[in-house]
Amino acid sequence: METNELLKKVRKIEIKTRGLSSHIFSGEYHSAFKGRGMAFSEVREYQPGDDIRAIDWNVTARFNHPYIKVFEEERELTVMLVVDVSASENFGTQKQLKKDLLTEICAVLAFSAIQNNDKTGVIFFSDKIEKFIPPKKGKSHILRIIRELLNFTPESSGTNIDQALRYLTNAIKKRAIVFLISDFIDEKFLQEHKRGGDSLRIATKKHDIVALRISDKREAEIPDVGLIRIKDAETGKLKWIDTSNLKIRQQYSKTSAKRDARLKEIFNQSGIDSTTIGTSESYIKPLMNLFKKRESKR
Repeated sequence: METNELLKKVRKIEIKTRGLSSHIFSGEYHSAFKGRGMAFSEVREYQPGDDIRAIDWNVTARFNHPYIKVFEEERELTVMLVVDVSASENFGTQKQLKKDLLTEICAVLAFSAIQNNDKTGVIFFSDKIEKFIPPKKGKSHILRIIRELLNFTPESSGTNIDQALRYLTNAIKKRAIVFLISDFIDEKFLQEHKRGGDSLRIATKKHDIVALRISDKREAEIPDVGLIRIKDAETGKLKWIDTSNLKIRQQYSKTSAKRDARLKEIFNQSGIDSTTIGTSESYIKPLMNLFKKRESKR
């Protein structure tokens, strides 16, 4: 992508997603993702209705008037975006490609993080670790992440979620909020964790993981449009399908439903909050609902 074109796209995404972060997501994000604890801030005079358990008896005795300790949340968090950049993310039959939707979601989350004084880092993965950007603060850092999302060309086309999770566990030592963003089209991951695979289990013990699944309507059902040739983006294999055959369409939908059920089971067993966002819809409502759900659980 040419530099001028890239800068225009970055600017367009910044304007849209930064505005959403400021006016819609910032407060919900803050409530949904808490800091590490409470730290002493100051003392002030006791006021009717204050918790008497917060009275500072030493200061109260010194001034012969009740004073209480004031605590503030230790806010600073580390946010990691673990982003699937495999070839299947270039698919999209509705309003946009999965890759474009994924990029906007990452930008919104990153701007929400910096507005709450949190660090943000990124791991790009396919069936290998493509790129690691260590967590930092600041607008320039977020704009770099957006540029990479828009212009990054992965070396590989496949998907290996387990490898990404193992890398995350080794690379990020302190507890982090982790957004695992993928279409989760990875049969090995589904099969492994159906049997109790440990990469996700180990990662969830160390980090607070949230799964954001990016999907397209045509991954769940295919229309009756006669004989078509489809290509697996990750393997490059071509296959002819007669979509006028009702049994074939039903089997396609059944296979997709089974994959969805397995994925949901994996997330539930691991205690992971998750949501699915389609290329035909706005990501605002699914993200808001996810944040509110997390807030209500706390």
